[in-house]
Amino acid sequence: MTKHAVRAARMFDGERLLDGGVLVLLDDGRIADVHRGRAEVPEGWPVREEPDGTVLPGLIDAHVHLCADAGLDALGRLAERPEPDLDAVIEASLRSHLAAGVTTVRDLGDRRGAVLRWRDREVRDDLPTVVGSGAPVTSVGGHCWSMGGEASGVDGIREAVRLRAEAGADLVKVMASGGVFTPGTDTTRPQFTDQELTAALTRAHDLGLPVTAHAHALSAVEQALRVGVDGIEHCTCVTATGAHVPDELADRLATSGVAVCATLGTDPAVVTPPEVVAMAARAGLSEATLRDGVTTLHRAGVRLVAGSDAGLGPAKPHGILPETLVDYVACGIPATAALAAATSVGAEVCGLGRSKGRIRPGFDADLLVVNGDPTSDITVLRRPLAVYRADEQMIDSGGPPETPDRHGLRLGTRSMRTAARYHNKQK
Repeated sequence: MTKHAVRAARMFDGERLLDGGVLVLLDDGRIADVHRGRAEVPEGWPVREEPDGTVLPGLIDAHVHLCADAGLDALGRLAERPEPDLDAVIEASLRSHLAAGVTTVRDLGDRRGAVLRWRDREVRDDLPTVVGSGAPVTSVGGHCWSMGGEASGVDGIREAVRLRAEAGADLVKVMASGGVFTPGTDTTRPQFTDQELTAALTRAHDLGLPVTAHAHALSAVEQALRVGVDGIEHCTCVTATGAHVPDELADRLATSGVAVCATLGTDPAVVTPPEVVAMAARAGLSEATLRDGVTTLHRAGVRLVAGSDAGLGPAKPHGILPETLVDYVACGIPATAALAAATSVGAEVCGLGRSKGRIRPGFDADLLVVNGDPTSDITVLRRPLAVYRADEQMIDSGGPPETPDRHGLRLGTRSMRTAARYHNKQK
């Protein structure tokens, strides 16, 4: 199918909600045109009608780990998995994202470039677009060292950045502080000196790549802001006495324009194991402190992007981004701003602002259709009606009874054909 249309009661175009009816025309993988009101469908164009529906750009999850299977110790087990197993995990992860309405992901930490190699081998227009960093650059023995990104000294870090550019990375991720899930690392202190982090940033920018910094420690957030990174992941501002985002720091983050991905969102049906809760508590982190931090960042006007940290464990499965947006709204962020963080802002941060994240003629025909109005009830995102990727309907809540997933949806016909070819290839 090349020419077809979607008619809905309203549209979130990536920036604002437009009510009163909309007709979106899709042709050859692109949005051909957008009409307000009760426009006529061109002759011969099949149309999907959703009289109480909202059509949105496909969602963008700006922080995922496609290699991680969302089981216990998902990142720690990566070192033991052969690459063919990782390929299967990557594809299963992407299918889960697609079922949740996510049509683009930014992978911020694979094992030794596995996602980048998979992307080079697999031309898959039936799965979400992948933006990737490769293995995160970390200190020797630092957070996520087992992913293969250890580096030390200015020269070592510059070389690590060069290797990622050579491997086709779209950005560089640097572990600027320790992390919760790597024993022996410190969430209250930076992992690199200013000179080392500056070397990473300078080399990356020379190669045309942005840098985002994983930063839990308050001192690491301060360092990342001082050096001038393009993005900050988590931004929890942990000290020895707990996690708290100072108002003054939030104001400086807002002034800088740095993109902050707060990685909220967990599966409400999953009870987090006590040992994981205890581990986070030792790092000064709790759900309440995380939400308080996001409230402070939003109030200051910080540029927030939506990312879930999907794949880390049972409470962070792939396809959890709708819960990230539910949490954003619970933090006091208006629903339109939360949706923009997962569409137009996400596209800009991922370097795709001219092709994704908005419903405009000429943009990629990646769409999500939901019943109801997500600006008045953000939870409708939990129940997609349809998902389009490059104008092909990949997911349909009312289609033939094929392969239900955790969202209760079925793969569209084309996606089923591709999945079958992949399954047969593996036999």
